[in-house]
Amino acid sequence: MDNKAIANLLFETADLMEIDGQDSFRIRSYRNAAQAIENLPQRVADLISEPKKLLDIPGIGKGMLNNLQELFREGRLPIHVTLLEKYHPSMLQLLKIQGLGPKTIALIWSAYQVSDIDGVEKLAREGKIRTLPRMGEKHELKLLKAIEDYRRIGGRFLIDHAEIEAEKLATYLSTIPGIDKITPAGSLRRGRETVGDLDVLVTGKCCVDDGQRAAAIQHIAKYPPLMDVIASGDNKISFRLRSGMQVDVRLLSPESFGAAMQYFTGSKGHNVALRQRALKMGYTLSEYSLAELAGGKPVAGKTEEEIYAKLNLDYIPPEMRENLGEIELAAEHKLPQLLTATDLLGDVHMHTVETDGRNTIEEMAAAARAFGYKYMAITDHSKNLAFANGLDDQRALAHIQRIRQAGDRMEGIKIFAGVEVVILSEGDLDLSDDVLAQMDIVIASVHSLFNQEPEKMTDRLLKAIHNPNTSILGHPTGRQLLRRDEYPFDMEAVLRAAAQNRVAMELNAYPDRLDLSDVHLRHARRHGVKIVINTDSHHTSHLSKIRYGVLQARRAWLTKDDVLNTLPADQFARAMKHAW
Repeated sequence: MDNKAIANLLFETADLMEIDGQDSFRIRSYRNAAQAIENLPQRVADLISEPKKLLDIPGIGKGMLNNLQELFREGRLPIHVTLLEKYHPSMLQLLKIQGLGPKTIALIWSAYQVSDIDGVEKLAREGKIRTLPRMGEKHELKLLKAIEDYRRIGGRFLIDHAEIEAEKLATYLSTIPGIDKITPAGSLRRGRETVGDLDVLVTGKCCVDDGQRAAAIQHIAKYPPLMDVIASGDNKISFRLRSGMQVDVRLLSPESFGAAMQYFTGSKGHNVALRQRALKMGYTLSEYSLAELAGGKPVAGKTEEEIYAKLNLDYIPPEMRENLGEIELAAEHKLPQLLTATDLLGDVHMHTVETDGRNTIEEMAAAARAFGYKYMAITDHSKNLAFANGLDDQRALAHIQRIRQAGDRMEGIKIFAGVEVVILSEGDLDLSDDVLAQMDIVIASVHSLFNQEPEKMTDRLLKAIHNPNTSILGHPTGRQLLRRDEYPFDMEAVLRAAAQNRVAMELNAYPDRLDLSDVHLRHARRHGVKIVINTDSHHTSHLSKIRYGVLQARRAWLTKDDVLNTLPADQFARAMKHAW
């Protein structure tokens, strides 16, 4: 059980306790423990046998230690189980509706004994929500809009959530005798920003023998997080997890593993185009093999590479398989050399304890150095983000000095002094130009007033880009995946201005942002705008999330030349002053 799963369980328990009207101090203890575990660099599973180390973690007391020990011993948390029995599990879905918190859910339950989305929507449409305490017509209309948004994006999961579920399942499947390979396919393998369901392909000796295969299917059906089995056959089982994610596990013979990987990785458009090419060449392509059209003799199937080679194509990376011209390029041997994680030499968007981060300058720098980076930047928040303890001019100047002093002490990595400055409503930056001019890097970001009219938002962004101190436009569209749409503005106008002013666009790699999208990244490249891939780290453990940004960049067909933080430190520093 990984830290995120434990944290989610504790967060869920706290929410259910709040719905139940339990003691606020006890509820807070569960949330504090969840927050501590979510940000813990070590795995709780590795510390569970060392109680003293767990008790040293702020937020973990003796009572919570007992809970964790029972969770690892029994595989469940009794209070969580009890509350789920008292309130229907659908109550947890209500918590995913934006603006519908535990207290409101408790009000609705108390008044109407309704605990599901359909029921709450019906109440709202009948005008019954507005009659509750602290409610009104405006709140009711917002609730209906939130339910509509949830339905539109419902059933999809962030890529890191899908990856964690895939890793947990792979660990479980690896205990089955006779399994050689366990590989996720589908949209997760293609690096899509959100995932609908999870396709997992398995091969090995146990997939060939009928008896072993049946035993393997039975074993999979006992997977602890499994909520219900949707369908089960000779070589496939489909089931739903507690989170609501559907998982399809297929057991395949080694001879067809490559064909199945190609088929189930997709995308649909890519597969249709590939099958059409196969037909023109006298073959038929299926999930089982590439075979001769006349006679059906298989000619390839064990690996994807041999299938593409037989079709006279260079191997096409999964991230490119969206039928956007990749097959034609592969036929002409002109596929781009896509960016890799090892091409990145630095991460230049991270926060420290000076504002809302969890680690010091030195701790972030040491983590970046251990990650293999040659440089990094501290870019704490500016004053307009009061809730994040943002820096005013005086504190920002003092922080620059601390960053430079830390850089003098640290060996093996260059530390740039920067800031993530707020773009105000009219496009001004909320620190003085004199202070910003002393920064090595200035990331300008919108953090409020997302509902401005498109023209006003466009003017706001253009003014920030034209500020001579701006190096990078941070998380440029403001979207939060599955939570908040991007704010409307003229992207083409912004990209033209960014190219003219040599201001880079950020690809924020944090998995709930992935901003810019792959579509917008392609537009940026077309305009000649350079990209900087950052994690927006608030903890040393967040640095590893850079891989999601790399996946996004690969989906946009970006190469090393498109991304500024592939440059050596001195060249990157010049690029941050518009010399690129």
